[in-house]
Amino acid sequence: MNDSPPPTPAPLSPDELGHRLTEVFDLVGPLYRRALRKVEQGEPVEGVSVGVRAVLDLLRQHGPMTVPQMGRTQALSRQFVQRMVNEASVHGWVEATPNPAHQRSSLIRLTEEGRAVITSVLGREHHLNRQVGGDLTDAEVSACVRVLTEILRTFDHVDVD
Repeated sequence: MNDSPPPTPAPLSPDELGHRLTEVFDLVGPLYRRALRKVEQGEPVEGVSVGVRAVLDLLRQHGPMTVPQMGRTQALSRQFVQRMVNEASVHGWVEATPNPAHQRSSLIRLTEEGRAVITSVLGREHHLNRQVGGDLTDAEVSACVRVLTEILRTFDHVDVD
């Protein structure tokens, strides 16, 4: 009886990897657009656009950030992020606070109302995500996250402004 683990499969060659990752991109594009549409369909409920949702969730995850920091983190232009922050501010979901590290770039933080709104949006999204089938395992989801993280890292140098 051999108790050794099965051998680890060899990495794909760059050419094979390129072809397989094209399959991933062919799925990620439509998935992203459909998911955005679904979030936007909930806008009448919470009043949160997809862009504002991204800002609120980023602040929920990371705490107060500047607009440039949010833009870099989300690969979005500073101008777009500023418009989303302005929209969220009008609703009272975020507020600007002094930034001790940089006088001209305020820190943006969630208000309690903003935290409640993003919690509601995420709850609705979680309910939808629970409906994904396929009997997926933790290992499969972890592998997916690892692959997408590596792909994203490849494009870290792309300027969004």
